[in-house]
This record gives sequence, C-alpha cells and structure tokens, in this order.
Amino acid sequence: MTKRSSRLDDAARAGWLYYVAGNTQDQIAVKLGVSRQSAQRLVSLARSEGLVRVQIDHPIANCLELADALRDRFKLKFVDVVPTDPGSESTITGVAESASAEMERWLRREQPVLIAVGTGRTLKAAVELLPRMDCRQHRVVSLTGNIAPDGSAAYYNVVFTMSDSVNVRSFPMPLPVIATTSSEREMLHAQAMIRPTLALADKAEVTFVGIGDFSNDAPLYVDGFITAAELKALQKAGAVGEIVGWSFDSEGKMIRDITNDRVASAPIPPRETSLVIAAAKGPRKLPGIRGAIHGGLINALITDEDTAAKLLG
Repeated sequence: MTKRSSRLDDAARAGWLYYVAGNTQDQIAVKLGVSRQSAQRLVSLARSEGLVRVQIDHPIANCLELADALRDRFKLKFVDVVPTDPGSESTITGVAESASAEMERWLRREQPVLIAVGTGRTLKAAVELLPRMDCRQHRVVSLTGNIAPDGSAAYYNVVFTMSDSVNVRSFPMPLPVIATTSSEREMLHAQAMIRPTLALADKAEVTFVGIGDFSNDAPLYVDGFITAAELKALQKAGAVGEIVGWSFDSEGKMIRDITNDRVASAPIPPRETSLVIAAAKGPRKLPGIRGAIHGGLINALITDEDTAAKLLG
C-alpha cells in the first residue's frame, strides 16, 4: 500500500467517525492515536478529496478484505463490512446506514421487485434514513406481525415506517408477533386476508432482517413478546439468536416448542430464491450471527469490522 493510499484510508476512517458516528475531533484523535491537529487535518482531507458525501465513498481496505473473506469462507452472496467505532456500544451505527443504502439500491431499480422486511431497531433506523422516493412499481411485504402485546402497532415494525417515506405498495401482517397458542397461530394463518401475504413473503427476491439476541435483556423480552420464564427456557434450550421471532441455536437449528410453535411470522424466505440480508453487529449478536450463517438461515450479511474479524477468527 502506498503512503498516499494509507493516508486516504486514515482520512476515510476519520471522516466516518466524524460524519457518521458523530465523534468530535478530540474523540477521533484518541481513537486513532493521533494529535487533535492531525485528526482535524484528516477530517479536512476526507472532505477535500471528495471521500465524504452522505456516506464515506472511499473503500477502506480492511473492510473490503474482511468482506471478501466472509464471502469466501461462508459462501455468502453479498457482504458489506463497515468500520467499527471503537468507543461506541451501539448495535446500529454503521450497519443501519449500510442497510439503508442497500435498500435504496433495490428500490431505485426500474424493474418491479418484491422485497420482504423483518423488524427491529436496526431495520427501523435504516428505513428512517431512506430518502423520499416514488417506488410504486415495487412491493414490500412484512415477514412478521404488526401487533404488540398490548394491541397497539408494534413500534419497531418496518413496513409502516417505510410507507411514510417511500411510495411503495406495502403488505403488512395484521397479526401478533407471537400467538397465545399454536392452534391460535394456525387459525390466524388460515384467514383469507393473511394467506396471500404469507404467499407473497415466500416469493421475495430480496429480504432484509435483523438478528435478535438472547441475553437477559433480549429484545423479544424487553418489548414484551415473551415472558421471563420463556426467556430462561429458551436460554436453557440453547437459543442464541432470533430472526422475526424464530429462535435458533448455535448451529442455526430452530428451537423446538417453547415459543417457535406460536410464532406468527412468515417463514424466512427460501435462500435458494431470495437474497436474505441480515444487518447486525456487536458481541451480543455475534453468537446469533454465527448461528444464522452456519444454519443457512441467511445468505448475505451487513456487519462491522470487529464482528467480521471474530466471525473469521
């Protein structure tokens, strides 16, 4: 690598920390191990070299190398690795921006596309970053129920947020995320207004999902979809992650019973016909990401440098 190329890499990294992650120049100096004056010059260089627009337009070499390695190792169809902000504990920053950019690329296609979306904090943040567009040729279908345990609209559901900013034909899933019983789930899925939505989800060409974890403050538990007893039972059964409510173990195998027999979400679209992109990063989500890859539940990934390195480790 030439001295200029290395300098541009540093400038791109500083630009990302400043414009995307919202760090001050003092914080950037500490994180990059340089003086404040050097940090200021790097941010200025990123701007003057045209590396900064809305996103960093300079491919950071380490991110590209990690993405290539993940694609080759795990036979993934698409991988994007974003820089890691060393001082941030956010599981959203960086991957949400990348997921939004990938969504936008699909939405800007002239040919009609059927897009399936999951739910969660990362995807909601990604959708909120989308520009206003006229995409009436496309269809977007929700994989998961839109109703929270108290009967209100689920806060982190993506379809409604997407419809606010993008003119696209949307198909929500008017169901609870997790039904009370398995027989109730079967009855709900048999409804005439639900069957077409489930069939649509199965035919999605591209799918965007998040990956939830099963720590003691797992999103499914914190948001009220499962009880403390169910969380403990899932942990004991070896659950490491969930995608649209479907819990799975470290090998990507679905956990039997407990809650999976009551999940009202559509099955994850077939990986043979759909590009299933998971947007997730961080130590808490690492076991779930690894399990989803090993089990073939996803075939594409958006993550950050640290998580990518650990997946390859």
